[in-house]
Amino acid sequence: MLRRYARLIPLLLALILVVPADALANPFELQLANGLRVIVKEDHRAPTAAHMVWYHAGSMDETNGTTGVAHLLEHMMFKGTPTTGAGEFSRLVAAEGGRDNAFTSKDYTAYFQQVPKQKLAQMMQLEADRMRHLNLDPKEFAQESKVVMEERRLRTDDQPQSLLFEQMNAVALQAHPYRVPVIGWMNDLENMTVGDARDWYERWYVPNNAIVVIVGDVDHMEVFRLAEKYYGSLPPRALPSRKPQDEPEQTGIRRLTVKAPAELPVVLMAYKVPVIRDVENDIDPYALEMLAAILDGHDAARFSKSLIREQRLATSAGAGYDSTSRGPGMFYLMGSPSEGRTRTELETGLRAEIARIAKDGVAAAELARAKAQLVAGVIYKLDSMFAQAMEIGQLESVGISYRLKKRMIEKLQAVSAEQVQAVAQEYFRDERLTVAELDPQPLSQTPRVHSVAPRH
Repeated sequence: MLRRYARLIPLLLALILVVPADALANPFELQLANGLRVIVKEDHRAPTAAHMVWYHAGSMDETNGTTGVAHLLEHMMFKGTPTTGAGEFSRLVAAEGGRDNAFTSKDYTAYFQQVPKQKLAQMMQLEADRMRHLNLDPKEFAQESKVVMEERRLRTDDQPQSLLFEQMNAVALQAHPYRVPVIGWMNDLENMTVGDARDWYERWYVPNNAIVVIVGDVDHMEVFRLAEKYYGSLPPRALPSRKPQDEPEQTGIRRLTVKAPAELPVVLMAYKVPVIRDVENDIDPYALEMLAAILDGHDAARFSKSLIREQRLATSAGAGYDSTSRGPGMFYLMGSPSEGRTRTELETGLRAEIARIAKDGVAAAELARAKAQLVAGVIYKLDSMFAQAMEIGQLESVGISYRLKKRMIEKLQAVSAEQVQAVAQEYFRDERLTVAELDPQPLSQTPRVHSVAPRH
């Protein structure tokens, strides 16, 4: 097995060398006088362009009583302006054979279009228009509120694992706004007003709180000219101050049980861990990424091999960790016990795999496999203009310069077996742990009919 992956890594590294130069080109950047940053990456392999607008405002910037307003306003951004009718934006994109949508996270809200390159100017004009002149009609808002409430029922209330994650975050975190779901609490959605949405729009949707990212078959100087033409006249406004909202130190294990209709029980474990704050000097977040890959990065990873195939303790088992975020980090372990095995047994099994790494470390072959997966992921991402734009926008939105991405990959590739063992020893303790269990209840024989389809 070790020889197999030792052969694979040089092959993957060689593949990087044959990726077209356009995909490896460095982005160009301009900041307009109103504070808007424009980042352009030229990639001339196909006559298309990905255009994205990222706002530095997500659900973590909300306050109690208006949770979900960031996501609800995202919906309202498709309801038109004085010059563009409701839904007309998306119809124009579709008519040109393109695609568009938007997404809200804890850290940011983003809007995108992927279109033929000759339509880029039109997309920039449309986005600039709704950045400043959005219609916020009370009737449209009332209808869209119903859509979002139905989306919450469809994607969270009726999905036991989503409900488990939501409840786990609400227990694991006490002060930080990451404890609140992005879609918001139902009571807040029921009482949301168009004035709440307007306040959010006026507060955060300004050029000095946004980044425009464009990747595609474009000339960066022409894009800068278009950005000045369409975005440059939008006035900046002072932004609200953001105060630190540090999570208090946890002093012991936290546990909860969620009872919901489901086919299988689930165990979800979340450990508080660090994320990248200093790309050059941080070590542990890179080692935690590698640990997640060793546990659950491929078919031969530890959870699949040990818990599922050898011990037959679980029907599924996984690990997850995101090293980049504005708020606190979590390292997740999750699985469903096999028939005849209990949730307690699975929790013990998940803990044992971490403890084994803490005690015995990891083999060179395991590290080789994880790094091979990493290099392959870099190559595949370069194939997609949209993925390149996503990477730039996500990094910038959490406070990491896109120019440091190459260094982040180098740091990952430099992770040692000793560093992986060290993070397994340091962070997987009860005073950092929240355990959530899904206790499955009988499934309803008559599925609920969803009256309003979500927009996404």
